[in-house]
Amino acid sequence: MFSILNILFLVNCPDNFPLVFMINSFLFHLQESENNKTYFVKIHAPWEILITYAEVLNIKMPIKENDIPCPVENPLDCIFAPFRLPEIVMHPEPDYFTAPFSKERQELYLIDDENTFFSPSVRNRIVFYILTRCPYGTEEGKRKFGIKRLLNNGTYSAAYPLHDVGILKSNDPKCENERYTLYREWARFPRFYKEQPLDLIRKYYGEKIGIYFAWLGFYTEMLFFAAVVGFICFLYGLFTMNENMSSKEICNPDIGGEIIMCPLCDRKCDYWRLNSTCESSQYSHLFDNVATLFFAIFMGIWVTLFLEFWKRRQARLEYEWDLVDFEEEQQQLQLRPEYEAKCTQKRKNPVTQELEPYLPLTSQAIRFCISGTTVFMIAVIVYRLAVYAAFASIMENTETLQPIRGLLTPQLATSVTASFLNFVIIMILNFLYERIAIWITDMEIPRTHYEYENRLTMKMFLFQFVNYYSSCFYVAFFKGKFVGYPGSYTYMFNRWRNEECDPAGCLIELTTQLTIVMAGKQIWGNIQEAIVPWICNWWGRRKARSHPENLYSRWEQDHDLQSFGALGLFYEYLEMVIQFGFITLFVASFPLAPLLALMNNILEIRVDSWKLTTQFRRPVAAKAHSIGIWQEILNGMAILSVVTNAFIVAFTSDMIPRLVYYYAYFADPDLPMSGYINNSLSVFQISDFPEKHKPEQNTGKFTSCRYRDYRYPPDHEKQYMHTMQFWHILAAKMAFIIIMEHVVFIVKFFVAWMIPDVPSEVKAKIKREKYLTQRILHEYELNKLKQKLCEGRTCASMEKEVLASEGIVELSEAMEL
Repeated sequence: MFSILNILFLVNCPDNFPLVFMINSFLFHLQESENNKTYFVKIHAPWEILITYAEVLNIKMPIKENDIPCPVENPLDCIFAPFRLPEIVMHPEPDYFTAPFSKERQELYLIDDENTFFSPSVRNRIVFYILTRCPYGTEEGKRKFGIKRLLNNGTYSAAYPLHDVGILKSNDPKCENERYTLYREWARFPRFYKEQPLDLIRKYYGEKIGIYFAWLGFYTEMLFFAAVVGFICFLYGLFTMNENMSSKEICNPDIGGEIIMCPLCDRKCDYWRLNSTCESSQYSHLFDNVATLFFAIFMGIWVTLFLEFWKRRQARLEYEWDLVDFEEEQQQLQLRPEYEAKCTQKRKNPVTQELEPYLPLTSQAIRFCISGTTVFMIAVIVYRLAVYAAFASIMENTETLQPIRGLLTPQLATSVTASFLNFVIIMILNFLYERIAIWITDMEIPRTHYEYENRLTMKMFLFQFVNYYSSCFYVAFFKGKFVGYPGSYTYMFNRWRNEECDPAGCLIELTTQLTIVMAGKQIWGNIQEAIVPWICNWWGRRKARSHPENLYSRWEQDHDLQSFGALGLFYEYLEMVIQFGFITLFVASFPLAPLLALMNNILEIRVDSWKLTTQFRRPVAAKAHSIGIWQEILNGMAILSVVTNAFIVAFTSDMIPRLVYYYAYFADPDLPMSGYINNSLSVFQISDFPEKHKPEQNTGKFTSCRYRDYRYPPDHEKQYMHTMQFWHILAAKMAFIIIMEHVVFIVKFFVAWMIPDVPSEVKAKIKREKYLTQRILHEYELNKLKQKLCEGRTCASMEKEVLASEGIVELSEAMEL
């Protein structure tokens, strides 16, 4: 009686719940659960309902098998054979020419079996479309309708489509089990090197989830090239580490060992020797070398290629999945129940010519201003907390800032501890702001679910942007830039002295910050996505483990799974877009970031597929022809990444100061870059220290100390003012930023112009399909006209009339004469 695909409703109050609105449309069955408290309403749409609403939703169905020749096989395809899946898994259905379904033209479509003509995701979508519009009563003259309202008011506790049979059962050839196939070929980690069965994903879950996995897979493939180039740049820094003259001078006991540096803090800190930062200066060369500049330019071009090639890939999917003429579903444009409940005023809709609730423009403006102000204020608070975490050491005893011989320098020790502290704050604020963002979005009262999701997306992304990246921006562009000089330091909040960069530069600290936050987020994200749902499901099924399989029904098993939720994909996209920012905005400081992202995404694909297949209820299928608003966010981040990487190379790394020294101030041709460290450190007279900032103890007899800056010595007439070399370096940095940005932007726009968004062969296929579809429909109408005219007269005379109507008879008679 019932097909594989059904919609289940959980009813907590069986004495008072509306079912009348389903009777005319569906076959339904009421089933009591084991606990005698929960009732399951099993819904099934008959064939007549499916074909009726397939026409309403303008769903395209096959009318003719695709006769476009397949592309010539590439001889190199054999190399990729180990990565391929069986053809029946990759393409579970033949390729057809399609046309919008028409109930009156059923014989035109290739209907071999009514039970399999509509795919599970299509039937899923049709049923839920009907349920969101079914009326069930009136209240104060206002009509009430839709399953979403019933879910909101607690009449039903859940509504979800059923999965196929259990994944642990073998795939019975007599009963198609797409869930088991997906689990076996897609969701298991040993299949991490295999391609994804996108057509089967689309068939089982719908186009919206299918397009997400297509994007994630393509993003991971493109990360491979960035990871290879980044790893090569890292190897270059590793192999040339011993050739770095700056670290040699710092480590040299006769140079770095004789340079006395000024204290790192007031009163408690003593003077220290430069060679105590020997190891950190050596490791900083791994990421601060010529390859850094090359990789920054490469990533600026890579991100353009990624976005442009994705547009082409997306265009192919639109054609293959019949989304070329797709418009946003009416389901997405339907008014939200909350909007209808809160908006008391009504006006006529110019499209439907019906009265509907609306929110006055003045009320919209006020709510938007309040919302925007709240977001801005919270973002500022988060920024200040993140900067504080990146700035302040968790160690109260300032004596711990004394230099430590080895890799853990005082600056690096502070950076590592502050990075961990910042990561903890990020996780806490994520939890809090998610609820704040939902509250703010609800306060705006968006009109449709589509608007609601877009507004929430922008709010969550803006917050995540500030939350995750503010500490990296601080280390990259503010730390060590506004320090002042001994005797005239700059203080944050009138209490803490601004941090200084290591003599080898701030880039190693930015790398540390980026690594801890990025790696920590990915590890924590995988724990949340994999372990937490598994534990929740295990705990929920603990009572059912002793039940026989025949008592533990299919719908109860699905009910014990976690709910994917309306915003399930939203969080998946958000996670990947934040990662995209890490590997583009700050990639000049950490060439290994794409490699970390690649390894995470290989795991992410399998974790997401595993949890969708085994740990979550089956989501309601929905159509989508693109990744939506995320495309615009990615485009914006791609442009911003060019600017940030240019500033990182100019102001965070030591590349520009070294180049200025080499071409303008270097004097010894036998020892390239010799004397750079001494040249980059200024001199301060100890006697000029204010009494309140002077170290309490002076373990050595020093009359002067050194600090990182370009200032005149105390015996110069321009005492402690910036030297001309400082202004030369600043001019070189600004010139470099302008040149790099223009070069990369010109290349980006040229590449984008050269690569069309839609491949030429796809355009040709679309035109041919439209042409053949029109011809098939035209021939079908002619045949129907023949049959109609054939009633009561000979077919020969009828055919002559039909041909005459087409202007063909006159031509044939003329040819006979």
